[in-house]
Amino acid sequence: MTIDPVRELVAQRPTMFDHRFAGAMPPLTVNDFIHGVEAVSNIYLINTDDGDIQINAGMGFEVETIREQLAPFRKGPLTHIILTQGHFDHVGGVAQLREPGTKLVAHRANAECQKDDERILGTRNRQSQIWFPQPSKNNELLQEKVDFQVQDRPTPDITFEDRMELDVGGLKLELLSMRGGETVDSIAIHLPQHGIVFNGNQLGPMFPHFPNIHTIRGDKYRFWEVYLASLRRLRDLEPEILVTGHFEPIVGKDLIRTCLDRLDDAVSYVHQTTLDGMNAGKDIFTLMREVTLPDELYVGHGYGKVSFCVRTVWEQYMGWFHGKRTSQLLSVQPDHVAGELAEMAGAEAVIARGQAAFDAGDTEKAITLLEAALAAEPGNEAALKLSIAAHEKLLDDPLNGDNFWFAGWLRYQIAKSKESLEKGSS
Repeated sequence: MTIDPVRELVAQRPTMFDHRFAGAMPPLTVNDFIHGVEAVSNIYLINTDDGDIQINAGMGFEVETIREQLAPFRKGPLTHIILTQGHFDHVGGVAQLREPGTKLVAHRANAECQKDDERILGTRNRQSQIWFPQPSKNNELLQEKVDFQVQDRPTPDITFEDRMELDVGGLKLELLSMRGGETVDSIAIHLPQHGIVFNGNQLGPMFPHFPNIHTIRGDKYRFWEVYLASLRRLRDLEPEILVTGHFEPIVGKDLIRTCLDRLDDAVSYVHQTTLDGMNAGKDIFTLMREVTLPDELYVGHGYGKVSFCVRTVWEQYMGWFHGKRTSQLLSVQPDHVAGELAEMAGAEAVIARGQAAFDAGDTEKAITLLEAALAAEPGNEAALKLSIAAHEKLLDDPLNGDNFWFAGWLRYQIAKSKESLEKGSS
């Protein structure tokens, strides 16, 4: 039996369920002059004859641990901090980690990315708590000296648009725009003398996994054509070591090429199959059910989810109006009146329909019916228990349970329902 190297690599590597703050894992070693810290997003230190270069700066509350873990590997002054993107977990520690004379380098759109984060800070923080509970000083992975208020929003000293070269102590670095990554300012850092590429979260935190074209945590859409263009730009570098934003680097030119080819083929297939279905007159939800990856295009599904991405493709091309009903154009939506309809039918009758759907294996229909019943009677014990069972059933499917985002949402809903049950019985 032929071993699929992509499937094997996915099985070997950690998942986002293994994700930790700085300090949970020992320092990483890439080679004799590159060392790193596993953090919310990894930080790397590169030694040169003229001083050290740091890639990314972590969250503000991780700085003391980052500094301590990198200290044994420091060889000289910190000449540059290079940001692979402008998200909080890359920029938060800049002010605390930079030294006199340190130059902060980033893509020209870094300020735009940071501004986007500021604009939706309140709503994204609330929604993100579902997956990333706010760390506390009681967290055993964090140190008591952590100051949670220190989170930098830095302004880069040096920016570039598409490509820039740096030469530090004889080490040549090529900085390349990878706008199809998580952010509009994503970059890769190529060390051509050594066959090493740092690509941050350009392809997501898990490699090789289907991309999160739109995260349910909340963010701007990421567009397919730009994603594929940046993937191909990375592939053209032919890296021998790929240093991603999370977990251990991937080593092996042939393995990396195979994974990048597979990602290209998988994303291209879902994109085109969705477009074909749209042009054939299929609606968005039919396509979410029908479009799947064939076995020969297997990639991990722990971060991006094909059905979510199908919906994003549809809406990227057609917008949020699906051309099905007037209420899609109004501020009153079907879920706003679902409770009234359930009251008219009787909550028990709606729950019975939900039970029948669940027993018949139509878990998605069951959940929709139970949401209506609970809108009418939020504390209904039978509805809450069946809702828990239905969400647990979805979670049992590896395509759901192994996906960081969907599994996190399902567990959140289960916990809320159990809390409501406990309140009702007390």
